[in-house]
Amino acid sequence: MTPDLPSIELLDATHKFPCVFHFKAIGLSTDCFTGRVLDAVKRELPEDAEPSFSTRATPNGKHISVTIEPIVDSASHVLAIYGQLRGVEGLVMLM
Repeated sequence: MTPDLPSIELLDATHKFPCVFHFKAIGLSTDCFTGRVLDAVKRELPEDAEPSFSTRATPNGKHISVTIEPIVDSASHVLAIYGQLRGVEGLVMLM
């Protein structure tokens, strides 16, 4: 399940671009979920970009949360990254 994406107007009204934007993907803790999330975001970034990220596993270890913080250029850039993240295998929730 993923929420509806914010509109370009809302993103423009609440952010001053370029800026660091926080994406959080929650998925199954199997088969390199973290790597797939990072790869999805990097597809929309300059080749040399290395955004900061952190992970946190659930107590039972079934799921993992990946928070990634790339610098984005515009509201359209945010939506493009969300589009890439929506296709990540094992994704349960996207924020």
